[in-house]
Amino acid sequence: MEQADVVIVGAGQAGIALSHCLRKRGTSHIVLERGRIGERWRSSTWRSLRLLTPNWLNALPGSPYCGPEPDGYMSRDAFVETLVGYAHRSQAPVHPYVDVLSCEQDGKGFRLRTTAGDWSARVVVVATGHCDVPSMPLLPQTGADQPASIHASQYRSPDELAAGGVLVVGASSSGVQIADELRRSGRRVILSVGKHTRLPRIWRDKDIFWWLYQMGFMSQQLDDLANPDSARRQPSLQLAGRADCSNVDLATLQGIGVELTGRLTRISNRAIGFADDLEESITAADAKQQRLLRQIDQFAGHRSTGHGPAPVKVPTTCRKRLSFANGIVDTIIWATGYSRSFSWLKLPAFTADGELAHKDGITTVAGLYALGFRFLRKRDSNFIGGVGADAQAIAAHVSDYLGQSGLKAA
Repeated sequence: MEQADVVIVGAGQAGIALSHCLRKRGTSHIVLERGRIGERWRSSTWRSLRLLTPNWLNALPGSPYCGPEPDGYMSRDAFVETLVGYAHRSQAPVHPYVDVLSCEQDGKGFRLRTTAGDWSARVVVVATGHCDVPSMPLLPQTGADQPASIHASQYRSPDELAAGGVLVVGASSSGVQIADELRRSGRRVILSVGKHTRLPRIWRDKDIFWWLYQMGFMSQQLDDLANPDSARRQPSLQLAGRADCSNVDLATLQGIGVELTGRLTRISNRAIGFADDLEESITAADAKQQRLLRQIDQFAGHRSTGHGPAPVKVPTTCRKRLSFANGIVDTIIWATGYSRSFSWLKLPAFTADGELAHKDGITTVAGLYALGFRFLRKRDSNFIGGVGADAQAIAAHVSDYLGQSGLKAA
């Protein structure tokens, strides 16, 4: 059995950032990754994807952005290249293509069973990310006459889909970007809209994230919020990282011919049903956007104009049913988010709803930590630029834990 003081599970930005911080402290560790460094970015995103956050915001510990486009939005491939370079400079001890099959308590530490043998660890850090298992709330039917059905994590480009129209389910960041790309490629696109968060890419000549960070919004902790559960469930922003900084929201999608309809409620082998709630979803999102823009104006000392991006026009008639017999849709893409999967963790460390129980990344099991999850310590904990501060805090706690417990290797 191999031994390590600390085993980090996952070599995305969270795991690599923590490796950097632990190395700075002289803490022995390894990183186990089921694929390559940044595997989820490589294999679970579409080819044209760009980061939602501007380059200046995507710094990792000890590695600020120094390129020529601080206000640009890095492509997926460029970010993977950046992450790999960061890992090499940090001398991160990554073991690629190692799947962790189970993790159990073993004496004062843990025993991890993997596809490359067993490991004994004093500390385990779960850095597998917030986007773990693709979520498809309503399982589609199968059959020769049924549309192809894939999750957004399986979408790569318009050319790789079956010919014909596409139904995109979900109007958060992935859904609106995929719908936009498909429509601009000439496809007929229907977008099923549920709860969503609308914000402009640029407001008063600054990226929206500049304002959110300046106002302290992204550093808010759950204890600072009146309704923490609602904040945790907040959909991702309707944004895209484009060179022209243009918006990608329901209004712009309407402008290029995307058909909007309500939330998907049922699916059978013959048809899909939609709720009559499109106006309600649009109104709620636009009202929340206006409230935040007023807050920004007040913070900046500007007189609020009362005007934001172009309003979304509620269609006079809205599709309630889509029959498969009419051939309008040949593919369904589920941009419906993710759930977590911790079946490999054989530990008493979970809440009633199956989430990892923790406070600021410190779980209820001594020596077990979490990193890279949404709202781990603050609102931006699952952002590239937000994981660094969390990694530094976890590294400090791990070092103290090993020292105080007399577990740190000589």
